[in-house]
Amino acid sequence: MPVDPGLSQRAHGVRFEWGLSGADAIVDGADIAVIVDVLSFTTTLTVAIDAGIDVIPCRWRDDRASQLAEEFDAVLAVGRSVGSPGRISLCPASIRNTPPPARLVLPSPNGSTISHELASRAGLCVGASLRNAAAVAKWIRAENPTAVIAVIASGERWPDASLRPAVEDLWGAGAVIAELLDSGAADASAEAVAAAAAWRAVKQGLASELLRCASGQELTAMGHPEDVVIAAETGSTGCVPILRDGMFVDATRRWTIEGSTEG
Repeated sequence: MPVDPGLSQRAHGVRFEWGLSGADAIVDGADIAVIVDVLSFTTTLTVAIDAGIDVIPCRWRDDRASQLAEEFDAVLAVGRSVGSPGRISLCPASIRNTPPPARLVLPSPNGSTISHELASRAGLCVGASLRNAAAVAKWIRAENPTAVIAVIASGERWPDASLRPAVEDLWGAGAVIAELLDSGAADASAEAVAAAAAWRAVKQGLASELLRCASGQELTAMGHPEDVVIAAETGSTGCVPILRDGMFVDATRRWTIEGSTEG
């Protein structure tokens, strides 16, 4: 009888999979879901959190996104292709070049969509990029050292909308998992161990490898090499974006893992 790929990891305390279907397979029974979308949703998320912006993930880019922005009294990010000076888009550089709003609706087809879908299913959703992978792992270990953790590499899309595993997300997920393992997390699945090994193999040359990978080349060709450079700011922030009531907020600034405000 065939082995269910999802069930094969549910016996483990640290899990790893790809995309929304992979998240569906491994999130049941997990205490924490860590979502990784290096180019660019979770990188942009960490830049926004650093700027004091709370972020509402959104799977749509239509009237429903506008309604969500109205509901949260938030600015709606525009598409990367129509971004311009003074307007925030999925580009992390656009946040650094624009006065920060209090709240931002940030649509994306991968990381933001997965975050939106898991909001009501996972015990806690956390956004991680290379910029904050170490901080996320350390926070998880400090707040809930026995947590079962599902790490999800968002990936990209082929023209037919099928999942394209994106190596930058493998590295980002691996960076979180490697830090978890180095700090004593046990019982990682074979998939999680492999992701950590992929990160360790590339971390010394990460900046150049990000520029060389398919997604990095795509962004550079689109005129956004600065977004790849920002994504390569490994370990540059201690923020830990957690999803509460439909909005990512910084756990180190406003919330504990139980959801109570800090004084």
